[in-house]
Amino acid sequence: MAYRWQYENASGSAVPAPEVPAATAGFEGRDEAEGWLGENWAALLAGGVDQVTLLDGGVAVYGPMSLHPPQP
Repeated sequence: MAYRWQYENASGSAVPAPEVPAATAGFEGRDEAEGWLGENWAALLAGGVDQVTLLDGGVAVYGPMSLHPPQP
């Protein structure tokens, strides 16, 4: 199955994918999806995404995971 990110606001409601390259793409593997997120999380946050959930097909692998930096 293909991995993809589900984008969510702070209350957990799904939001459309922001205008970030490959934001709507599916990924062959979990490592590829996580690598892409590691490179693009700041752009997603700036585009209005507060948290993400990783999906494998339609099944949640993990999440929601906040994109906001930890609070001191």
